[in-house]
Amino acid sequence: MRVMLRAHMDTAATNEGIKTGSLPRAVKDLMEKVKPEAAYFGLHEGVRSCWMVFDLQDSAQLPPILEDLFLQFNAELEVSPVMNAEDLAKGLAAMRTSP
Repeated sequence: MRVMLRAHMDTAATNEGIKTGSLPRAVKDLMEKVKPEAAYFGLHEGVRSCWMVFDLQDSAQLPPILEDLFLQFNAELEVSPVMNAEDLAKGLAAMRTSP
């Protein structure tokens, strides 16, 4: 299932992560784990944030994917199912054909 991860990370924790190099390492490790089809980084609600869209095969994958963000950067995380335009068209077409 295609999902979007939204992570808002604590400023003090990410400041320290920049100084020690742990933030770039954590981002690289996360990207290697999830192999996102899209990844964006910026500010949201005044804090460093990232958004990644990736395929989640099993909900059991979430703890190993997310724990570093919680533990190292006091992140507030959301994982939500999402669709691209092709998925939406397919879903809407299925609604028209069902009784």
